[in-house]
Amino acid sequence: MHSTAVARTDRLLYTPEEAAEVLSLGRSTVYELMAAGELKFVKRGRSRRIKRCHLEEFADALEVQSC
Repeated sequence: MHSTAVARTDRLLYTPEEAAEVLSLGRSTVYELMAAGELKFVKRGRSRRIKRCHLEEFADALEVQSC
C-alpha cells in the first residue's frame, strides 16, 4: 500500500510554528530567533519558511550545558 503522506523528515521547508515544534521551542522564541538573525529563513511574499538544513545548523550550534 502506498501512502501519499510525506514523512516529517522528508520535508524541506517548515513554517515557524512547525519549526518550533521540531526544535521543542515556543513559537514566539522562533520568531525572535529569526528576527535576531540566529535562525535563517526564506521569505516569499508574507510567508516565512525555514529550511531543514537551517534547523539542523541552529541545533548543532547550541552549546551543551553540563549539570
